[in-house]
Amino acid sequence: MPALVTRIDAIRYARHERPAAENFNAPVDDHDQPMPLDYFVWAIHREGLAPVIVDTGFGEDAAMARGRAMIRPVVQGLRDAGIDHLLVEDVILTHLHYDHAGSLSSFPNAHFHVQDAELAHATSRAMCDHGIRAPFDGEPVAQLVRKLYTDRVVFHAGDEEFAPGIALRLCPGHTAGLMVVCCETERGTVVLASDAAHLYANIDRKLPFPIYLDEPQYRAAQDRALALAGGSLDHLIPGHDPLVLAAFPSENGIARVDLPPHKPVLEYL
Repeated sequence: MPALVTRIDAIRYARHERPAAENFNAPVDDHDQPMPLDYFVWAIHREGLAPVIVDTGFGEDAAMARGRAMIRPVVQGLRDAGIDHLLVEDVILTHLHYDHAGSLSSFPNAHFHVQDAELAHATSRAMCDHGIRAPFDGEPVAQLVRKLYTDRVVFHAGDEEFAPGIALRLCPGHTAGLMVVCCETERGTVVLASDAAHLYANIDRKLPFPIYLDEPQYRAAQDRALALAGGSLDHLIPGHDPLVLAAFPSENGIARVDLPPHKPVLEYL
């Protein structure tokens, strides 16, 4: 039996106020209603081991450039969760968009885990297309390449077992090499879906978030992420949904997603 993950923190560090129309690739009835995005990093805890951090967020410069509201720096969010960023040994980068792979320098002692396809795409001629390039920031990608040359990057090719109780599953579509993280907890498998689903509503309405590299792959990735979660939204944690803080036990902008939600997630939608 895989070792259990003892705790998973979803740590909010930023927010973007926006209408519902900006979160779907087709018209919706509530298009002018507020539907903000929250920005998270995640921390996976195991008994007697350093926490594994999932994604690194962005910093103040990116927030200002892209009109996002910083709630606290990622490092402060980790401190609020009782985590010393200098002691982090492993960071899983679900993908390399600016809001998931900035602030790499905040983890000077970590190894960074990324899919082969993701870094290959982020450094390919595809970045000559300004539309494809828009969600990436060049400097974090360049930092990751520099870390490669100091033996701080670990590549993964498709589905792999990261550690006992933690599995990486390739779910491309939003990007070329997006991976979700499956954690074995006391309540069953919890899937950190990252941007395979920005919001629960993207899955519930079967309408993709309007940033993707390949729409059929994106839809298949959502189906796979939900299947990995046993078909239950209660076991799937999307990348940007404020409902995570409302539905799960939370304090100071940190949700315990290893615990069951207060009521079924579908009742919040």
